[in-house]
Amino acid sequence: MASHRRPKQPSRTRVTVLTATAAAAVALTSQAAQADPAPSKSEVKEKVDKLYEEAEKATEKYNGAKEQQTKLDKQIDALQDKVARGQDELNTLRDGLGSVASAQYRSGGIDPAVQLFLSADPDSYLDKASALDQLGAKQTEALTEIQAKQRTLAQQRKEAQSKLGDLADTRKELGEKKKEVQTKLVAAQKLLNSLTAQERAALSADESRANRASSRADLGNAVPASQRASAAFSAAQSKIGSPYVYGASGPNSFDCSGLTSWAYAQAGVSIPRTSQSQANAGTRIYSQSALQQGDLVIFYGDQHHVGFYAGNGQVLHAPKPGASVRYESINNMPFQFGVRI
Repeated sequence: MASHRRPKQPSRTRVTVLTATAAAAVALTSQAAQADPAPSKSEVKEKVDKLYEEAEKATEKYNGAKEQQTKLDKQIDALQDKVARGQDELNTLRDGLGSVASAQYRSGGIDPAVQLFLSADPDSYLDKASALDQLGAKQTEALTEIQAKQRTLAQQRKEAQSKLGDLADTRKELGEKKKEVQTKLVAAQKLLNSLTAQERAALSADESRANRASSRADLGNAVPASQRASAAFSAAQSKIGSPYVYGASGPNSFDCSGLTSWAYAQAGVSIPRTSQSQANAGTRIYSQSALQQGDLVIFYGDQHHVGFYAGNGQVLHAPKPGASVRYESINNMPFQFGVRI
């Protein structure tokens, strides 16, 4: 028979060790919690600003994809119009050639020598024969034109199909960049929500002070770079106080390159939509002292932010979410170069 022994009880020493281990684990957990406090208001602001910067990078790529989509839409529409007109022309040529062929068929049942023999007016017949020779030459010309038109149509259809493929890729990229921007914004808002109501109010007050300070900006005796630069800068000034919105290009809200492209459009000048493209839209100026009012100012190594030089070391730009179009010091961001349009 199997023996029924009572399970061995843990020794007092083992119980003491286990108790001590558990106590140590609790103490370590407590210390870890104390060593990892909630981030301060300034730390949260720094992280949020970083997320906003990353979102702006993605936004400029989004803007670029959107601009490319618009361009492709126009190109595809133009190609499809060409194809439609070309097909109509081809159909007309074919109809004309078919009419000639039918006429020749109807009159070609008798041998030409017999027709001449039977003709009551040989001179009249010979005139008709000459006309038929000319008609044959025109028929050959028409056939050549039809073949050329067919080749052109095939090429245009192929080009349109390629553009449609590019458009599909661009729309996919557009969706990805939009999702990336939204992800960054959600993360930033989550961080802001981690602050107390008092801390959030303090951050809001900081932005309000920056907006008010903008109205007191001293632009010195700034001289516009040109008449069109002056007109563009004046248009941008009229939007001081308008909110920053990712991907917006006016007239009521803007992102950084949306403001500059909109303002130059009001001056009758078309410039690219994105800050990276605007960086190549004119003559580069690497010295801050050489900048003039209305010049574009490019910031950051990857050129993802742009504004207007306003004068006296100030820029006019659309900064970030929660802020409005305003003046700020050119030294608030890493200056790369200016661009004179």
